[in-house]
Amino acid sequence: MKRTSFITLLLMAIIGGGCKNNSTEYRTISPEVLKDKIAGGWAGKMIGVTYGAPTEFRAQGKTYEDSIKWVPSDVKGSIWQDDIYVQLTFLMTMDQYGMDAPAKKYQELFAKAGYQLWHANVQARKNYFDSIFPPQSGHPDYNLHADDIDFQIEADYIGFMCPGMPQTANKIADKTGHIMNYGDGVYGGVFVAALYAEAYFENDIPKIIEKALLSIPSESDYSKIVNDVILLHKHYPTDWRAAWAELEAKWGKVQICEAGSTFNIDAKLNGAYIVMGLLYGEGDPVKTMEVSTRCGQDSDCNPSNAMAVLGVIKGLSGLPAEYQSAVNAIGDSLFVNTSYSFNKAVVKTLEYAEKLAVENGGEATDKAIKIKVQQPQPFALEVAFPKLVFDKKINVFASEGWEIKGTWNSYTQVNSWSKQETKNQAKYSGKAGDEATFTFEGTGASIVGNWLKDGGKADVFVDGKFNRTIDCYFNFANQEHHSMNLFHITNLPLGKHAIRFVVKGEKRPESTNTNVYITDAVVFKTADKINEGYKFSFQK
Repeated sequence: MKRTSFITLLLMAIIGGGCKNNSTEYRTISPEVLKDKIAGGWAGKMIGVTYGAPTEFRAQGKTYEDSIKWVPSDVKGSIWQDDIYVQLTFLMTMDQYGMDAPAKKYQELFAKAGYQLWHANVQARKNYFDSIFPPQSGHPDYNLHADDIDFQIEADYIGFMCPGMPQTANKIADKTGHIMNYGDGVYGGVFVAALYAEAYFENDIPKIIEKALLSIPSESDYSKIVNDVILLHKHYPTDWRAAWAELEAKWGKVQICEAGSTFNIDAKLNGAYIVMGLLYGEGDPVKTMEVSTRCGQDSDCNPSNAMAVLGVIKGLSGLPAEYQSAVNAIGDSLFVNTSYSFNKAVVKTLEYAEKLAVENGGEATDKAIKIKVQQPQPFALEVAFPKLVFDKKINVFASEGWEIKGTWNSYTQVNSWSKQETKNQAKYSGKAGDEATFTFEGTGASIVGNWLKDGGKADVFVDGKFNRTIDCYFNFANQEHHSMNLFHITNLPLGKHAIRFVVKGEKRPESTNTNVYITDAVVFKTADKINEGYKFSFQK
């Protein structure tokens, strides 16, 4: 019996030793090659974002068909791009407080940075100053931009420092992604980080995409739209415009931010355009950037991510010589409001990559970096706005739905650049007790208004019950915002509801007045099905 047990154990050990296992399988890369690939990734971001920058949101719900004028020296414009400077602040946080710094510290440094922000990022900045911290700062209850592109365009550093380590990338993304996003918004960053993690050891682009999908839940809309792009590419292998048209018909209006508009900054749609560029670009830098750019919408961010994937695959040394020269020419230039340059980003990312390799069971020497293989593990499913769809938008000057009490005045907006005036842009009051009530039929609504340096506070009541106090003050990084979400609520039972704002006549010390500005109300309803059972033209 004892002899039999020993033989059995010996056979099991021999058989087990021949199997691939996370505990025994490693990949090896030299420090020189790893540094070159990291440099290629950062360079790809810089090249791609400047290639598409002049076209950003010039094509909404249509392809961009004008000429694209770009020369390699234009890469100098990347110094001022939010696609890059936000994530460099996250690197600065790691430098100062360590990789294990709490999410609140990452939020603090980016909230206090001197650069300007928009959408989910600027909501996360405001949330910080309103004492709403991660993960609530990115949660759909406090961030109507939860599904937006923001984390998708600033998660590159995670993938760059996690070669072949998608599980490690997911852990880092879970922390930083929920500062400003949730659900598909977080999955966008997870997906692009996974693309880079895989691209270090795989040259086949379809395989990289399929492997990266394993890091996000297959039930998510983000996974579904990427799989649709893969399917469309197989059916239209040489006609990306035909594939784009089919994708637009199915997914083009599935968004919450800017609902009812052709403007679409949703992470999953723009993420699909990254994949379009990668598949139809077939590894060619110009073709990859052109397709991602011509797909439209956030058409500087998407070629930036796509080109960065090629940069990791090819390394900086594998990119066209004129691209290398242009990037190296600004190698020591600091990105706006950061302490980072391209050269510093490459060196620090390499340091963190080596550190993470060792912390996750590998080794790092001057001659070789040994990385313990990690199999992708998807996030748990999060859905920011389940089956929520746009119904209608009603201006505060309209009679429908609005009841105004007190001394509300008409506000004229003056564009800071063109000096053009927009009369009746909002109604505002700073007098305590003044009220604005919006009554609607639906399952949710957003009250839209202005965040200005003279903004004050209001108490918000939903169906007669106090919900919370909101603050309309904003004057950070020399930036104010018009037509922003002041308050929203979703997941209400279908029926008649009322949202009431009561001006408090109070303000934070920095504000110059107590004004509350209201421009519109956006009404949402819940759909039984969104794209369920949808068939493309060739499937019917």
